[in-house]
Amino acid sequence: MTETTHRPETVHALLADGSTVEIRPARAQDLDEVLRMHREMSPEALRLRFFAVNPRYARAAAERVCAPAHRGYQALVAVAGGRVVGVAEYDTLPTAAGEPVSADIALAVAEGRHGQGIGTLLLEHLVHAAREAGVSAFTAEALAENHEVLKVFGDLGLRTSRHFDGTDVRCTVHLEQDEDYLAAVDRRGRIADVASLRPLLRPCSVAVVGAGRRPGSVGRAVLGNVRSGGFTGALYAVNPHASVIQGTPAFPSVAALPLVPELAVLAVPAPAVPGVAEECGAVGVRALVVLTAGLDADQAEALFTCCRHHGMRLVGPNCLGIADTFDEVRLNATFAAHRPLPGCAGVAVQSGGVGIALLERFGRLGVGVSSFVSLGDKYDVSGNDMLQWWESDPGTRLAVLHLESFGNPRAFSRTARRVARAMPVLTVDAGRSDAGRRAAASHTAAAATPTMTRRALFTQAGIIATQSVAELVDTTALLHAQPLPAGARVAVVSNAGGAGVLAADACVDAGLTVPALDPALAGELRGTLPPGAATANPVDTTAVITADRMRSCLDQLTAHGAVDAVLVVLVPTALATGTRDDPLRALTAAPGRRPRPVAAVLLDQEAPVRLLPTADDNPVPAYTEPRSAARALAHAARYARWRAEPPGSVPPLSGIDPAGATAIVETFLTSHSDGGWLDPRDCAALFDRYGIPQLPWAWAEDEDTAVAAVRHLVEDEGGRVALKAYWPGLVHKSDQGALRLDLEGPDQVRHAYRELRARFGGRMAGVLLQPMARRGIELFAGVVQDEVFGPLVLFGLGGTATELLADHAAKLAPLTDRDAHGLLTAPRCAPLLFGYRGGGAVDLEGLEQLLLRLSRMACDLPQLAEADLNPVVARPDGVVALDVRLRILPRHAYDPYLRRLRAARRWRA
Repeated sequence: MTETTHRPETVHALLADGSTVEIRPARAQDLDEVLRMHREMSPEALRLRFFAVNPRYARAAAERVCAPAHRGYQALVAVAGGRVVGVAEYDTLPTAAGEPVSADIALAVAEGRHGQGIGTLLLEHLVHAAREAGVSAFTAEALAENHEVLKVFGDLGLRTSRHFDGTDVRCTVHLEQDEDYLAAVDRRGRIADVASLRPLLRPCSVAVVGAGRRPGSVGRAVLGNVRSGGFTGALYAVNPHASVIQGTPAFPSVAALPLVPELAVLAVPAPAVPGVAEECGAVGVRALVVLTAGLDADQAEALFTCCRHHGMRLVGPNCLGIADTFDEVRLNATFAAHRPLPGCAGVAVQSGGVGIALLERFGRLGVGVSSFVSLGDKYDVSGNDMLQWWESDPGTRLAVLHLESFGNPRAFSRTARRVARAMPVLTVDAGRSDAGRRAAASHTAAAATPTMTRRALFTQAGIIATQSVAELVDTTALLHAQPLPAGARVAVVSNAGGAGVLAADACVDAGLTVPALDPALAGELRGTLPPGAATANPVDTTAVITADRMRSCLDQLTAHGAVDAVLVVLVPTALATGTRDDPLRALTAAPGRRPRPVAAVLLDQEAPVRLLPTADDNPVPAYTEPRSAARALAHAARYARWRAEPPGSVPPLSGIDPAGATAIVETFLTSHSDGGWLDPRDCAALFDRYGIPQLPWAWAEDEDTAVAAVRHLVEDEGGRVALKAYWPGLVHKSDQGALRLDLEGPDQVRHAYRELRARFGGRMAGVLLQPMARRGIELFAGVVQDEVFGPLVLFGLGGTATELLADHAAKLAPLTDRDAHGLLTAPRCAPLLFGYRGGGAVDLEGLEQLLLRLSRMACDLPQLAEADLNPVVARPDGVVALDVRLRILPRHAYDPYLRRLRAARRWRA
């Protein structure tokens, strides 16, 4: 068992009804509260918990829970409103050395609080704490009639077995985290999250605090928008200097309101925010929207602490507000100039300015929103919360996000993967400039730019990442109005040859293909189009094309299957524009829902994008620029391809020893408290724990040891070896002259060792000897632990030119089988791996295994700051890492999937 000194932190988490509880280790001061909880339990509940109705058992249990912490024991309490409402504990059982560690557990929930998910939430956190301490299984004794606790264990999502003995049952819960457990946690988290957001987005009553008497104030504007928007619930203003504002009853304080509002919108000066928030929490307000900007550190901390203490969800501060167009609510609590158009797009932004721009553009486009949230400084409610809300909202069919930061990217990625299977999720990939890059100690870290990391998240999660707000709107228009394309093949149809060429080039630049049409289809089109038309693709219809002929052409192309989308490029002519023969009518006169997407480019159009209205309500997106249309089609094609692929899974790996790996890391950190680079011996030992293939090696700290090692490394006397100098922090051995290759025999090894010792002196800690590897393709693989995004696995072309060519791809760990395959195919060097120009393919399965094992190592060891394998030599008969560097830092594990609300920031620098 690996004993850890890291204790569970104090966190807040959501229950099934949307309320908030505090989960933390039990303290001595909790004794009276734990005793009270047990004394208030019914005799039947006490019998089921202690197998007898005896007050002494309850006192003994309470004293055990609140005793000082000791090795092998952990007790957690759930606290709501200052009262303990649940207790969970484990106590490890005696175990022989080297055997799996198990622990007995006990669980109790306060009377009247059953069915809220308190017990399950406590167990999730207890499982996390036990796993951190090396416990592999829980055991629990229960009466067979205690169906409630047996259901809690059974529904947890972990592998559970039961053994019945008369009236008793012994449950064993195995703590290995797998996809079934994570999916069960997801379901519980989604239910709780949606319930907590209901008072925010679908409130029955709203109070605007700080609504001014005179025009021009933010609060007055919000009050007016809520009122004019037709809000269906009770609406109040809070202003100590008025009794009515804009026809809305006003009261001097929140406490003076005739009823407790579910939602309070705060538009008061920054110094007043903490006090107003505390007043709201004290009377029972469920959610806050804080529009105020400019809170200092003390005010920010007070606001956050208040919301957590009273269980209020918080949007903002420094935000534009929120809106929900659901017909039974019709809430517009923003200070935007215009009311959001009702529709099916869920929109969440951090920047208020971007939010206003999106609402305006979507309104002009005719794409309405289901809900809109300006997240502002994002103290609490985040993009992850909104994704779960939209996932549960049948009125939302598009999710649009503009996020400047990620609080928990791995949880966000997991949620987005699930949501994107049901609806498109779009965002703007902001922060792509070189200014966002950080200096790094090695080329592994240097390769992992913030841009690469964000794109890895977006790609793996199926998120459509655009480069600008305009591109986001362009793509939204297409996805809102047209079906998804089945592939990337586009037919370009134009009534002007030159315009068609421009559109074809734009499609190819965007990553689409413009294939030549097969002869049969081309023949059909020639029979439809006017004489002189070209049907090769682009299809030049000539300027004399009529609406009927254009419609027939589009119908033939979208029905055939030779292409996946059609891009129609029209220029106005004097021949038919404005008449019944205008080819534009082929798009607007009730064309019907075609099986493949159709987009238009109208070169004389003023608006960058608009939806062409049709009689049968099947609008067609029309763009001013071919490039805009092509990029939107390309985004749709990539998203459709991602959604069509089956989701990957994290495969089980044989021959790994996480406990042994952890012991190596902890031993190193015992003597290197600030971390550092592992020496080659520890690197090799760590790789052995994960079955990562390496060349045979020997370590030497003097020339005689180096010479003696040669005979053990080479198969025959003619075998050659490499000699590599080592000292902590050495990055580029070849640049430093710290590498000697093709050494044959003891004399050459001795001479090379003396050269290196003379060159580097006492700085050189020793040398690593390895047999010379057979030739193959030199690749690079590595890991970087990003402080926000978690472990990132990198792969690409290796050798001395790896930094110069920068041919790298990256994906966030844990890698699925599909992620690993995607890493192999992403770099420009990928054709070399699959047999370029008749060459044999390398060991692809071995490469995938290497990446999967690196991913698992990075997930198991949060202390692994960097792993650098360069080169990795790949051949048809195998894969082997020649040079390995690992950097370790003192870090604790962080489970991104453990249910908890966002923790307090470090408000002060």
